[in-house]
Amino acid sequence: MPLRSLPARLLSCSLLALLLLQSPHASADTPRYKVCWSIYAGWMLWGQMAEQGIIDKWAKKYGIEIQVDQVPDYVGSIEQYTAGQYDACAMTNMDALTIPAAAGVDSTALIIGDFSAGADGILVRGSSKSLTDLKGKTILLVENSVSHYLLSRALEWAHLSESDVTIENVSDKDLAQVWRSGKGDAVVTWNPILADLRQDGDSVLVFSSHHIPGEILDLLVINSTTLAAHPELGRALTGAWFEGMRLMGMPNAEGQAFRAKMAAAADTTPEDFDEQLKTIRSFYSPRSAYAFANTEKMPTLMERIADFADAHKLLGNDGNGLQTLGISFTGNRVVGNAAQIKLRFDPVYMQMAAEGKL
Repeated sequence: MPLRSLPARLLSCSLLALLLLQSPHASADTPRYKVCWSIYAGWMLWGQMAEQGIIDKWAKKYGIEIQVDQVPDYVGSIEQYTAGQYDACAMTNMDALTIPAAAGVDSTALIIGDFSAGADGILVRGSSKSLTDLKGKTILLVENSVSHYLLSRALEWAHLSESDVTIENVSDKDLAQVWRSGKGDAVVTWNPILADLRQDGDSVLVFSSHHIPGEILDLLVINSTTLAAHPELGRALTGAWFEGMRLMGMPNAEGQAFRAKMAAAADTTPEDFDEQLKTIRSFYSPRSAYAFANTEKMPTLMERIADFADAHKLLGNDGNGLQTLGISFTGNRVVGNAAQIKLRFDPVYMQMAAEGKL
């Protein structure tokens, strides 16, 4: 090697060493955010997008890092979000109201992914086929969750009240095991637990969210203060979501392979996972999600859910929660206290996605 090449080689090595030393520092300076989700057909996409690099792709586009974590306990994931351990969390509209909003955490429904149209249901042991058969039954469910809300709506249909049944609170991670142990006369739950229990063949589905379409929404909820300060996070998450939804909805081999990976992560077969997807009304395009968020029914829907929450003192012990917190919608529409908005249905990022502005 000519001697004159040595300094250049040493310089190159020195520059490389310097870059390597600087890399951790540069990474530490990159804004980092955390998102959590739990097992459910409508939320499996978050795990798949993280695994496939879609989340990283969109995060890098906006100069940020996004960590996506699966949390085994659904309610536990929302509690961690409420405590500030996560910046965003996959949850339903009712749980967004009764947990973070009720605790005073200002939250925004960034993405409306779908609504349950059969993914939540009530199973009764034996050959019972009527809702009226629920009278006098012991019913297992996650108390104060959407399952509790679904039961309440079912009892309305049957002209019964909660005083006509006995409710036993069971965590979603323990529900299948407790039900299969022989406890309870009926169980209220969601997919994939619901689909799994139905395969046992010893119970009958007597009511499901198919009877109340549009009332149980599956959302990505984000801390409003974080979103206002870091809109790039909202852009990255929304852009990633609708790219993932496009892949998930493809009818070709690529879409089938994408869904099969989600099925494996949910510990089920591709065929069963596709059946579960049929029980939710997914918004595969941002335009359809944006249109749904702007419907006139949204305030009425949330007011019904708020009434249930107040009746169960989930928004405060006095049962007057909507006097102390409000829910806002597009067009300056508000349910509850307009001076204390704690839950916001703001579809601006879905609109950006629909208009190709992400």
